[in-house]
Amino acid sequence: MKSGENCNKSRRSFIKVVGAALIAVPFLQFCSDKIAVLMIRLSGTKHLLGHRLWIKDFPKPTKQIKIPYLIVGGGISGLSAARQFQKKGITDFLIVELENHLGGNSSNGENKYSKYPLGAHYLPLPNRHDKELLQFLEEEKIILGYDAKDFPIFDELQLTFAPDERLFYKNNWQEGVVPKEGNSTSDDLEFQKFFQKMDIFRKAKGVDQKYLFDIPLYLSSIDEETRALDKITMKQWFEDNQFSSVPLFNYIDYCCKDDFGLGIPYVSAWAGIHYFAGRKQDSTPEKNDSVLTWPEGNARLAHHLQKYTADKTLKNHLVYEVKIENNKVTAKAFDDVSKTSVEIIADKVIMSSPQFVNQYLLKDRKEFTKDFHYTPWLLATLTVNDLEDDYGFPLAWDNVIYDAKGLGYVYDQHQTLQQIQDKKVITYYHSFSSGDLKKTRKEIYKKDKEYWKQFVLNDLKIAHSDIDEFTEEIEIFLLGHGMISPAPGFIFGESKQKAKQNIDRKIYFAHTDLSGISIFEEAFHQGINAVNQILDGTTLDS
Repeated sequence: MKSGENCNKSRRSFIKVVGAALIAVPFLQFCSDKIAVLMIRLSGTKHLLGHRLWIKDFPKPTKQIKIPYLIVGGGISGLSAARQFQKKGITDFLIVELENHLGGNSSNGENKYSKYPLGAHYLPLPNRHDKELLQFLEEEKIILGYDAKDFPIFDELQLTFAPDERLFYKNNWQEGVVPKEGNSTSDDLEFQKFFQKMDIFRKAKGVDQKYLFDIPLYLSSIDEETRALDKITMKQWFEDNQFSSVPLFNYIDYCCKDDFGLGIPYVSAWAGIHYFAGRKQDSTPEKNDSVLTWPEGNARLAHHLQKYTADKTLKNHLVYEVKIENNKVTAKAFDDVSKTSVEIIADKVIMSSPQFVNQYLLKDRKEFTKDFHYTPWLLATLTVNDLEDDYGFPLAWDNVIYDAKGLGYVYDQHQTLQQIQDKKVITYYHSFSSGDLKKTRKEIYKKDKEYWKQFVLNDLKIAHSDIDEFTEEIEIFLLGHGMISPAPGFIFGESKQKAKQNIDRKIYFAHTDLSGISIFEEAFHQGINAVNQILDGTTLDS
């Protein structure tokens, strides 16, 4: 969630979309001697419709569509596949999407003051050797050109402005999200030791001359000793390396939750180290770890990709069955608007839907998809009259509160040139990290919007004691399957390998859960690779 899949600091977010059906419930709240009306909206993905996959109570198809290529799912991997088809000169394809919009976990909302993210909200500067991503960013005028030393020139208006990060630590705000002021000498030494280790991991290569940690993940070295880190938790690695600093433990825990949903006790050590080592910080001469971001978050990137899908999309359609018949792939989909079903017959299908969905669409998938774990998330967008405090450090794009339940909040108007705003719009993130995500998922849906309103406000009160007095509106989004969460043994495990294999060269798969890490670059490359596999027969190692 917080960014900087670089070595450190900013929010990543990685999370599943949130759509439609907002329920507005006004209630009264007393503020000093006046009454303010606080609007709460509670929403989420169409999980209730999705749950009908369990019982398959859909009407029989009443019409039929024939198409050479079908893409199931309109998230980033599906949109990237559409772009790659177009790049290869193929325009005869169709995308089917459950929601009423495209983008998946890179979607957004908007109120009269600002756009805001409904999931992923930034892209760290890409690795310099990721030529396909650099080309896309250049096409969309995010990269404006290259300098004399071939470093990309990024559009400054799409980079975070200063100050980009701050941390509320020991009753004061300080710059950055790594605690600096207020640590003990031993804490500072452990932070220094930790980042030195991460620098070594970032630069190190295996005997195959591949980076030990790279993006996309399939480019990483097959070095067995390094891959063995996937078998232990990040907490065990922390202890095995004689770390004991509480601020360092909390910082790493925050980073792991930010990128994977799971905290340090539950996440794979390989994944935890990848957070810091996967990004090479080589896109600028200064080794700048800045990020690209927008008020609507990565919905901006999804919007750029959507131009490749014009007149090629069925939205509000839930695919509920996919199977191979007569050397073709038959997919059945329910239209949630007309309440009818359609049969789609294709030569090839790309499943860019997550595996917790695919297990209900395809035969014999549950055996290995049970090993895919998805952390639930809560996002809350607040419209506030005021967000000033008495601590002297200005509002930043990314605002982290040390030892809070959540991962802090982003200031959605950070990129706005007009910095004096009548109202401020912020988005708060919380991952429900636990050792039993299925149980946790059930529990969160038992709570009502009043409970979650108070949950969010209480967490923010650590740094903003009067936040409830100044809040006009809260939009709360519950995401039951927010993002793939790499528990130990998953990234290089057998289940993921089985799930990514194509079926009879008819059905192919593209989703971030097939890499194990839910970041934009993985989805972007998953879509490209699936199309290349179909057209060229290209296969890739994990």
